[in-house]
Amino acid sequence: MSTAIFFGLVGLGILFSIFRMIKGPSVFDRVLSLDAMNILITGVLVIIAYTLNNSLYLDIAIVYAILAFLETIVFAKFMEGRR
Repeated sequence: MSTAIFFGLVGLGILFSIFRMIKGPSVFDRVLSLDAMNILITGVLVIIAYTLNNSLYLDIAIVYAILAFLETIVFAKFMEGRR
């Protein structure tokens, strides 16, 4: 029961992040919403690993978090170079 509530609330958060990514008034808002969505997806992977008692999902969450961090750094460097 509590996992269903969690997945529903995280799904709502991802939906709001997608909305902000599409409608964001600036590029910085879009990058921030993408980063927030990556954090939410990482959290979902961790909860899936806990729920299914399978540590493979934790490995996937770690790799996804590292790639999301690198993605944020690349976008920041790109935005820094545009000024």
